[in-house]
Amino acid sequence: MDRVWYGGDYNPEQWPSEVWDDDVRLMQRAGVTVATVGVFSWAKLEPSDGRFTFDWLDDVLDRLHAGGIRVDLATATASPPPWLTLAYPEVLPVTEDGVRLSVGSRQQYSPSSAVYRRYADRLVRALAERYRDHPALEAWHVNNELACHVPADYSDASAAAFRTWLTARYGSVPALNEAWGTAFWSQAYGAWDEVMPPRAAPTFRNPTQLLDWDRFSSDAWLGVYRAEAAILREVTPGVPITTNFMGFYKPSDYWAWAREVDFVSDDHYVDPADPAAPATAAMTRDLMRSLGGGAPWILMEQATSAVNWRTRNAAIPPGWHRTLSLQAVARGADGVMQFQWRQSRAGAEKFHSAMVPHGGEDTRVFRETVELGADLADLADVVGTRLDADVAIVLDWDSWWALEQEATPASLRYLPIIARWYRSLWDRGVLVDFVRPDGDLDAYRVVIAPALHVLPDAAQRTLSAFVDGGGTLVVGYQSGILDQDLHVHLGGYLGALRDVLGLWIEEFVPPAEPWATGGLVPALQIAGLGAGTAREWGEVVRPTGAEIEATFVGGALDGLPAITRNAHGDGTAWYVATAPDDLRAVLDAVLADTGVAPVVADLPAGVEAVARGAHLFLLNHGDRSVDVHGTHLEPHGAAVVGREAVPGRPEPVASASA
Repeated sequence: MDRVWYGGDYNPEQWPSEVWDDDVRLMQRAGVTVATVGVFSWAKLEPSDGRFTFDWLDDVLDRLHAGGIRVDLATATASPPPWLTLAYPEVLPVTEDGVRLSVGSRQQYSPSSAVYRRYADRLVRALAERYRDHPALEAWHVNNELACHVPADYSDASAAAFRTWLTARYGSVPALNEAWGTAFWSQAYGAWDEVMPPRAAPTFRNPTQLLDWDRFSSDAWLGVYRAEAAILREVTPGVPITTNFMGFYKPSDYWAWAREVDFVSDDHYVDPADPAAPATAAMTRDLMRSLGGGAPWILMEQATSAVNWRTRNAAIPPGWHRTLSLQAVARGADGVMQFQWRQSRAGAEKFHSAMVPHGGEDTRVFRETVELGADLADLADVVGTRLDADVAIVLDWDSWWALEQEATPASLRYLPIIARWYRSLWDRGVLVDFVRPDGDLDAYRVVIAPALHVLPDAAQRTLSAFVDGGGTLVVGYQSGILDQDLHVHLGGYLGALRDVLGLWIEEFVPPAEPWATGGLVPALQIAGLGAGTAREWGEVVRPTGAEIEATFVGGALDGLPAITRNAHGDGTAWYVATAPDDLRAVLDAVLADTGVAPVVADLPAGVEAVARGAHLFLLNHGDRSVDVHGTHLEPHGAAVVGREAVPGRPEPVASASA
């Protein structure tokens, strides 16, 4: 398409056919260009085993086409109908504790179930063969939010699939025993059929078994996508295929998944009550762009106002839905979609907002829906354009899974560590990409590796070569602790990065638990760069050549390095052994050394500026009006101006501020 995708999940099966013509009329009024159709329609499409009813879907697609609206057609496999699980209860997933989940919700199936795969594949083939030549067909939407509610299935079918996966990975039982370290606690296996999923157990389970289970579970759900995509590619070659991701979703390694889709798409629902929501949204947008190697992506789902699953479902303030949508476009999205088109009258999501709310078209939400459609129509020239970042953050699912296991030096959470670095860069207006540990780093001046807990040989070589070639690497605590099998890097941790950083780690010294300090969160003190309070982590750092930029003050770490800097090859490597409250000072030093600067300097708090194509997007996430270089932004408002107009008085290019 040469237009921005704009629309939402359209579920006409929830409404009588008399409503459908009105839907098309309102979509045209709102400037809708694409509708996602049929996501949860399996029971409507196949009301009994082998009896397909496509006439209603024919009618819907014909009406949309006549109205000039393209279709992102779903494979409808996200929620098997009750007749299927009644006939084949073994399709239902099983929890870690051995409980078999039941019907009456959605995603009630095991990704390893051969029965589910057979019926899902049959439905997908029937849809593809029927609609492969339909003029409205724009793209295929496989399943929906795969692994959302059942990130791992512990059934016997998944146990068998796990053993098959392990056989492919290790080749032999002795190799598995070596990788898993089964000499510990008498865990050695003698045959493949002795190996089970890491179900509920008396105490700590084998760490590498847990990691391989996470890897397998991600691959099992990816296998569901692959099976459907293979049929679609066979029957409808040339029609692009996607499945909707869920942002920073721990159970699914989206680096692996992104290689399988024709374009990345994502579902993201901000919490209006969360002060960090704008930065979290920006971070998620940047991840989606990065997963596709910088290619444009689609925001497949978001809410126009309140959702329905939080304890208190705050409404999105007037104007902010538009601003968040423009944020997605600014950060690389070629489409802005919503869940859903018309707010449901019944069912579990009837209180979830939509483009057409319960109150109909004479409402704030629908008026904003129409206004956003007009804004996006004026931004057609950004379609296909890319963004260039000078800074990258290393994101690694193996490290995420391993760091948050039990029986570790401290209970740490991976994503907040990543977000702390990202937020400080976002506050400065610095665009960020995310990269794999062994990814291509040539385009970046600065690479930040927070909590890169698992450091295989390939990642060590990549990061070392980056510094040797003149790059600046910033490594955070709890990096380089384990290899890909979760075996410790002996000799001071860090692997090959010991030489790059010019130091080694002698001992971990995390602060005491809050319960040991009267309920207060304990803090450390550092002097030098980033002076002040630091939190969460401390360790005994032994420099072998690195310059000390900051030291710990007081306690067992008094006088020991907290932040170091080391010249290596043609580049520089920093090490940050704690979580300084003043991370800004650390990043200011790094960015100054490398010449990285924001698109717009001196932005007011809560305002972000992103350049894409010929446009500069100015986004105010605050509840007060502000002026940015002569452009006035209302509370939660946005403006799109010519990027050449700052500094100075910008002339609006795409839309006025709102």
